[in-house]
Order: sequence, then structure tokens, then C-alpha cells
Amino acid sequence: MHISEGVLSAPVLISGALIAAGGVTIGLKKTENEKIPEVGVLSAAFFVASLIHVPLGPTSVHLILNGLVGLLLGWAAFPAILVGLVFQAILFQFGGLTTLGVNTVTMALPAVLGYYIFGPAVRSASHKAALVSAFLCGGFGVFAAAVLVALALFLTGQSFLEVGKMVVYAHLPVMVIEGILAMFCVAFLRKVKPELLEIKK
Repeated sequence: MHISEGVLSAPVLISGALIAAGGVTIGLKKTENEKIPEVGVLSAAFFVASLIHVPLGPTSVHLILNGLVGLLLGWAAFPAILVGLVFQAILFQFGGLTTLGVNTVTMALPAVLGYYIFGPAVRSASHKAALVSAFLCGGFGVFAAAVLVALALFLTGQSFLEVGKMVVYAHLPVMVIEGILAMFCVAFLRKVKPELLEIKK
């Protein structure tokens, strides 16, 4: 889902960079020192999950795990995802340095939204509600990211509208896969490490 260099217009790139900078700033301020190792582990998980790409025009299809990252980190998803994207851009030329801001926003903003929309149910005492919400959050993260990518392409030029639609449609199977992964991860964490989910007693 990385947008490549040379695709987006300057206003879109600048807007993405400013929003990403704001998100990263908030994320760093809200991240306590004790949470830094968790942020690092999830940043690494995001980095590895995104390595297998199926090219699709100016973007690509791959696992993101932003829904799960958002559930566990909240605003800290912004710096975690930014770090993963920086290493992907430098080491593997996925996305690019000029599109770092937009790519960060398209993946991290849905993660933060997922934290607030689905997080309360995931952290509740109801195991069933937690699993359903985790599945929905995993799928939502991918869907919202695909929509934001499509929006960024559309704002660059209406000629990208069809490409934007293709990005959303191509990620439908990924939404289901990510939902299932998030559900299993939450089920596991509720049993062995519930404090990571901030489970309410």
C-alpha cells in the first residue's frame, strides 16, 4: 500500500508530511518510557509484515498490521509505523522518502482511529466482544488505509480515480486476513499478557 515516489502532487505531499509530523509528535509525547520496547517490537512486526509485496500500479498489496498496532499502541502507532516505513524506503525502496509523510498518515491514522473505535470493546471483560472488535479493527485498519491512499491519489489528479478504486478493491481479501490475525493475537494476549491490552477488571 506504499505510494511510490513521483506520483503525488506537492500539496498532497506537504499536507501528508505536516499531518504525519503532528501525529508523531503526539505519539512521542504520549509514549511512556516503559512502553518503548513494545513500540519497537510492533514497529519491527509492521516492518516484516509489509515486506511481501504484490505490485499494483503506483501502490502494492501486502499485510499491514496497522489495526493490531493501533489497538496496542494508540497514538504511538505514528512513530512506530514511521520507523518501519523509513527502513523499508531505505533498505528496499518501498514507497520513498518524499512520500513518507503520506504513507505514514494512510497507515497510522486508521490505527489510531481503530484504537478509539474498537479499543474499548477489546479491553472490556467480554471475551466475545473483544474478539469481534479485534476482527473488525484489523479489517478497518486496512480498509481505511486503502481509502486514504485512494483519496491521496484522487487529490493529486482525477485521472487516478480508477487506480484509487482498484487499491480499495484489491485490499478486500487483505482486510479479512488482517481481521483474523488481529482476532487471534488479541485472544492470545488476553490469556497470557492482558496488561498489554489494558484489560478492564
